[in-house]
Amino acid sequence: MSECLLGIDAGNTMIKAVLFSLSGTVLSVAECAGETHQPQPGFAERPVEDIYFGVTQAIRDCLLRAPQQNMRVIAVGAAGHGNGLYALDPQQRPLLGIQSIDHRAFARVHELELTGLDRAIYTRSLQKPWPAATPVLISWLKCHRQDVYRRIGHLLLAKDVIAHFLSGEISGDYSDAAGAGLLYYASRSYDPELMALYDIEDALPLLPPLHESCEVVGKVTPQAAALTGLPAGIPVVAGIFDVVASAVGSGVVNVGEASIVAGTWSINQVVVDKPDYLRPVFMNSMIEGDRYMAIEASATSAANLDWFLREFDDGRAGQGAARSSDIVASVTPNNQLPLYHPYLYSGRKEGPAKAGFYGLGGWHTRADMLYALFEGVTFAHRAHIDRLRAAGIRFEKATLSGGAARSCIWPQMFADVLGIPIRVTECKETGALGAAICAGVGVGIWPSLSAGVLQAVSILPQPFMPNQQQFAFHHPRYRLFKRLETLMAEVWHEEEAAE
Repeated sequence: MSECLLGIDAGNTMIKAVLFSLSGTVLSVAECAGETHQPQPGFAERPVEDIYFGVTQAIRDCLLRAPQQNMRVIAVGAAGHGNGLYALDPQQRPLLGIQSIDHRAFARVHELELTGLDRAIYTRSLQKPWPAATPVLISWLKCHRQDVYRRIGHLLLAKDVIAHFLSGEISGDYSDAAGAGLLYYASRSYDPELMALYDIEDALPLLPPLHESCEVVGKVTPQAAALTGLPAGIPVVAGIFDVVASAVGSGVVNVGEASIVAGTWSINQVVVDKPDYLRPVFMNSMIEGDRYMAIEASATSAANLDWFLREFDDGRAGQGAARSSDIVASVTPNNQLPLYHPYLYSGRKEGPAKAGFYGLGGWHTRADMLYALFEGVTFAHRAHIDRLRAAGIRFEKATLSGGAARSCIWPQMFADVLGIPIRVTECKETGALGAAICAGVGVGIWPSLSAGVLQAVSILPQPFMPNQQQFAFHHPRYRLFKRLETLMAEVWHEEEAAE
C-alpha cells in the first residue's frame, strides 16, 4: 500500500487538513473556516470546541477527497498559530480559547514596560512582551478573570489542542513554547523565575510536558477515529509552531536561510545558529534542538485582504490573493495612489494602532484601494525585515509562503519592496507540509527535518527578481508610510485610552 502523511495547519482563521505523499505531493486538501468571537473591542476568542469541530470536518473531508488507491496514512502532525492560549479544566474539558490577534492585555504590557520587567523578561526568554503573548494573557486572566483562572487545569497552544483531540494526550513542543515566551533559553525549559516576572509562577503546573516537534506523543484514539475517519492507532507527533512549520515546508531549515509568511500574521524569520544579535528582535523560536529562528512579526498581513473582500466583495473571502491579483495588476503605479496601514488587529508592537487608507480622492477606484492594501501589507513586512537587518542578521534571498504566495503579482511586489530575490514553493500548503514532515521524521521516514525537506519540498525554478525601477518607486512611499505611522501614534494612543 502507498504510504502517506497527514498534516494539519490551524491558523487564526482556517483549519486545513492536507494529505501528502512521501515525496511532498498534495493528494487531497480540505479546510474548515473558523469564526473569531469579539465579545468586546480588542478581544479575539475561539472556543476550543470550534477547533475540535474544524479538525473533525477538515480531516473527514480531506480523507473523502483522497484518491482511493490503497493509500495508508502512517502518521499525523499538526501546526498551529503561536501564542494566544487555549485552556482546559482539570477534567480536560474545554474552558476558553484566545487567539493571537487578541489585544485585551495592552495595558498589562505597558505596566511591564513601565516597571522595566520587560527587559528582564527578554533576558531570560528572548521575547518581548506583547498583548497576545501567552504569559501576558495568563497574567491578564489572573488579574481580571479570577473566576476563569481558578478553573484552569491545562494551558495549551493551538496545535496542542489538536494533538490532545486526536490522541487524548496533554503535550507541548519546544518550538511553540519558545515562540510563546514560556522558556528560559539558557536551560531550554520552563522557568519559575521567568514566570515570576509575570506574577504567574503558580501557573507552571498548568503548562504541558515538552517534547521535540517530531516526537510521537500518542496515537489516534478510537473516539477520534470515529469522528474523523482516521484509523485508530496512527502515531501523532507533538507538532510545531506554525511559522516554523511554514519555514520547514518552504525548505528553510539551514542557518542563513530566510522565510516570509504572509498569512494572518506578517512573519519574517531567519534560521540562526545562536540568538546573538546587535539589538533585540521581537521573537525567537527553536528548530530541531540546535538551531534557532529569529522572528519579527505582527498581525498585519494578508488577513487585511480577507477582511476587505469579506466586507466589500459580496461577503466572499478565501483565495483572496489569487482572485484580486488581476485587479491589482491593472493599476499603473503612480505617486497619487493612496497608502494603507494594515493594522486591523493593531499589529504595531510599540503601541496601539488602527488600519486606515490615506490620501483617498474621489477619483480613486476599488482597484487603487486594493493596490494600496497589497503594498501596505508588503511595507509592514519590510518594517520587520529592516529590524532583522538592524540586529545584524544577514540574508540575500527569502522564500515566500502564505496567502500572498498564491498571487501572480504579490511575490514580485515583495521582491521590489524588499530588494531581494523571492522564491516560492510549488506546494502552497507549506504549514501543513512542515507538520507532515515532522510526522515523517517521528515515525522514521527521514532521520531529520533537513532530510525530509530534501525529499518533500520543491521550489519553483524561477525566483522573482527585484526590479530597481520599482524599488525606487516604492521606497519613498514606504518612508511616507512610516512617517504617517509616527504622526498617527498620538491619535491611536488617545483612542486606546478612551476605550
